[in-house]
Amino acid sequence: QVQLAESGGGLVQAGGSLRLSCAASRRTFNTYSMGWFRQVPGKEREFLVAINWSGGSTDYAGSVKGRFTISRDNAKNTVYLQMNSLKPEDTAVYYCVADRDPIRVRDLLYTYRGQGTQVTVSS
Repeated sequence: QVQLAESGGGLVQAGGSLRLSCAASRRTFNTYSMGWFRQVPGKEREFLVAINWSGGSTDYAGSVKGRFTISRDNAKNTVYLQMNSLKPEDTAVYYCVADRDPIRVRDLLYTYRGQGTQVTVSS
């Protein structure tokens, strides 16, 4: 079992930045691929980005490529999402996910998911 806890969400003006963190409970964190998705109430989940176990491979959705950056610190069991040039349409609940299979992360078929953190971007 892996427990994930996101933090770092909040209210920011358009053009601003936020950094989300996701802390994992398990010592075998470094064997899991990680990712982020977001969801607006009433809409489908939107895959944002995935990172493999070592951090050597990443996969970004076109909507965030060049603005968002994922990274991980396996020594701290934490994955980060740096979000720059935020837009009002980035407003959503952001979720951290984990799975041993990176394809399952990308396809939102993950095994573990955090409780989410709200990001609100004002215009």
